Amino acid sequence: MVDKSSLKELLLELEEKLLKPEIRASKDELTNILSEDFFEFGSSGKVLYKNESIGEVNLSTVCMKLSDFEIHPLSEEIVLTTYRIYNELNKQHSLRSSIWKLIDGTWKMHFHQGTLTTPSH
Repeated sequence: MVDKSSLKELLLELEEKLLKPEIRASKDELTNILSEDFFEFGSSGKVLYKNESIGEVNLSTVCMKLSDFEIHPLSEEIVLTTYRIYNELNKQHSLRSSIWKLIDGTWKMHFHQGTLTTPSH
């Protein structure tokens, strides 16, 4: 496995990429980042599955600031990421977590969860 610092930088870059409107609007880009079995428990309470929802669901345009990013390696090929998001459009704070898997040499998001919260102090 690459060193923890490089891995943290790579996964942060991928998480931030998923916040960009042009990535969220591209089925091809999402297919490159999300695993075949991807699913999400959204902060809205909705459950999304890649094979059922991506492409049919128009992911909302977001203006989010990511902070407090950490990685928690679970094995050589599986990493949990945790962080905070502030959605500038609806003024909401959320805690986020993702599970990333190394599949055929590429990190793919397998699971994501957003939980609404209050601002951190």
